Amino acid sequence: MKLDVLAIGPHPDDIELTCSGTIAKLVKQGHRVGLLDLTRGELGTRGSKLLRREEARKASDILGVAVRENLEIPDGNIRVNRDNVLKVVRLLRRYRPEILLIPHWLERHPDHEHAHRLCKEAWYYSGLAKIITKDRGKQQNRHRPKRFFHYMQKYEFVPSFIVDITETYGIRTGAIRAFASQFYDPRRKEPNTLLSSPEFLEFIELRAKYYGSQIGVRYGEPFFSIEPVGIRDVFDLVYSKG
Repeated sequence: MKLDVLAIGPHPDDIELTCSGTIAKLVKQGHRVGLLDLTRGELGTRGSKLLRREEARKASDILGVAVRENLEIPDGNIRVNRDNVLKVVRLLRRYRPEILLIPHWLERHPDHEHAHRLCKEAWYYSGLAKIITKDRGKQQNRHRPKRFFHYMQKYEFVPSFIVDITETYGIRTGAIRAFASQFYDPRRKEPNTLLSSPEFLEFIELRAKYYGSQIGVRYGEPFFSIEPVGIRDVFDLVYSKG
């Protein structure tokens, strides 16, 4: 299956919390989008790896993505080594996406920073013909996605661009709430975390509103690019603010 876009997250729910409005918009536009979780999130304070797998399946159904995979790299131990790089390379060569959505390099959670480096190295090495990989017994052809963009997690950055997700905000909210084990529920007896505080989902909404306000729309998702981003029509930048 050929994908247009592949979003990669360190743990199940990272993608939903950061760029699922953009993913839902791409799907509505007819693009083939896939999701890749690097770990099962088994070190998470709340829930379990089995529960999070089911939550990830529900979120994928809500978003309408073409495929979701999990590399089952140990949570809390996303090592940037040859074995893990080749695991990601095989997925890039299998699905051959044009664009990657990946974590930023500066983050609160070490797994997120390590995930960035792993994705960056796999992106580059996937394009080298002399790095040989096989998938289901067949040698793969090299493939390097044209671009990769960073989504925003805990730490903020100055965005290179902001995607208007107003029309898909409801889908985004549904996909996030599919990971119910991670968020506030007074009935649960597990220890509290940053995500399970009563204010966390409000913060997520306020951030989307803030970045939407920067481009004159209701909701937005910010992205960073290390290279200039070109546009075909300058009027794509014009938003009516009344």
